[in-house]
Amino acid sequence: MLVLFETAVGFALFKLKASGDLEGMDFEREFASPELANKAVKLKSFHKFGDITDALAAATAMTEGKLSKGLKSFLKDNIVSKEVQDKLAVPEAKLGQAIKEKLGIQCIHGSAVAELMRGVRGQIQNLISGLSESDMTAMTLGLAHSLSRYKLKFSPDKVDTMIVQAIALLDDLDKELNTYVMRVREWYGWHFPELSALISDHTAFVRTIIKVGDRTNFASTDLSDILPEEVEEKIKNDAPKSIGTEIAVEDLDHIKELATQVLEISEYRQQLFEYLKNRMTAIAPNLTLMVGELVGARLIAHAGSLLNLAKYPASTVQILGAEKALFRALKTKHDTPKYGHLYHASVVGQSSAKNKGKMSRVLAAKTSLVARVDALADESDTTIGLELRAKVEARLRQLEGDRVYKMGNAGVAVGPSTVEFNTPVKTYNDATDSTLETPKSKKKKKKDKKSDEDDEDDEDTTSKPSSEKKKKKKKDKAKRSADDSDDDGTPKKKKKKSKKKD
Repeated sequence: MLVLFETAVGFALFKLKASGDLEGMDFEREFASPELANKAVKLKSFHKFGDITDALAAATAMTEGKLSKGLKSFLKDNIVSKEVQDKLAVPEAKLGQAIKEKLGIQCIHGSAVAELMRGVRGQIQNLISGLSESDMTAMTLGLAHSLSRYKLKFSPDKVDTMIVQAIALLDDLDKELNTYVMRVREWYGWHFPELSALISDHTAFVRTIIKVGDRTNFASTDLSDILPEEVEEKIKNDAPKSIGTEIAVEDLDHIKELATQVLEISEYRQQLFEYLKNRMTAIAPNLTLMVGELVGARLIAHAGSLLNLAKYPASTVQILGAEKALFRALKTKHDTPKYGHLYHASVVGQSSAKNKGKMSRVLAAKTSLVARVDALADESDTTIGLELRAKVEARLRQLEGDRVYKMGNAGVAVGPSTVEFNTPVKTYNDATDSTLETPKSKKKKKKDKKSDEDDEDDEDTTSKPSSEKKKKKKKDKAKRSADDSDDDGTPKKKKKKSKKKD
């Protein structure tokens, strides 16, 4: 049996000395030392690569299960031309199939062959004469770097990386912009606090500060290109009556510098959004039609790539972005979340509160389908995306009572144009009114019974002590009468009574 082994330096062809089945061999013992390894296999031929380019081409072809030109000529010279009938052990099953189709050589592959390759790899420097350790290390390192660059250059997922980085940067810019704008408003609010309430738009607020500066300049500055006329007039009226403090010119310069940076970041954010929109339209057009650019980009970023998103089932896509809420609900045994990133999609946003869960489930099912189309289809066609989008909107109309929606240029619903309800308008029916007294509830009856029972108990308790007192009085009378009879016939009790009467 022959063994084909590839190294970073070149191809090696070994002859396995032992005959018989590979399953019964103990390769750990056979390759325990260089002497035993030379007894187990013998080097028959070795083909050294000319440079790193040849090594990269051979390694790339072998990883893809293809037969490179160098390997093909090597096998022809050593096996086909010499009419060797031995079987060839190969490291990959796809490579063995390609060799059999092109050259007609019988190839074998399996777990036993993998163990054999492991033993050869452990003693490769002792099996190939003239191969130094430094040359082997240098060629291995160079081939690893070249192969990594090649895979990164021709990776089908490399375009997804741009989307992931762009949406992450967009979120970071939004956070920074909010922080900077709040700082500008608070800082300038010491000088003119009323301006923050009059101008709600951040960009207009920043541009106004840059153009005017001190509040005393509002009266002589034209702001018609930034603000509406009524807002401008109100600001000019409030500026002289402001309760803000005076600030130095140096402080105002720093405020203007920060406002300028906010304006520049805002403009760059707009450019980045346009770039992200173009990339999403080119890479995932159907996904963009279904959920929009931002939601689609966040789904891709959360999954890692468009291909990973295509592998997810609809149930996973539905709660993508709500993992914390999901595990918290499972831990506390509460209801699981109904949506994650899909909550921000236009279709879910247009539905009522009671139908948001249903619409997110429908949208997740269609989103998983369009993601597979964008990731695996040969041609980028938006026909499937438009059809599925129409089905989602039809389901939305069914749930919301035939609400009509307008479609934008990109196929995204921009909002309800009209609202139509097929259900008839109900009027108040006077015939259902009733003036009969409502019967007492069971609770009231129970309360009345309890109160009656309590009253009876009170009467019993009051009557019992009175009867006991009468009995005690009778006993006392009998005792006293007996004592009086024992004495000289003078009744003591009568004397006491007579005293009382007196």
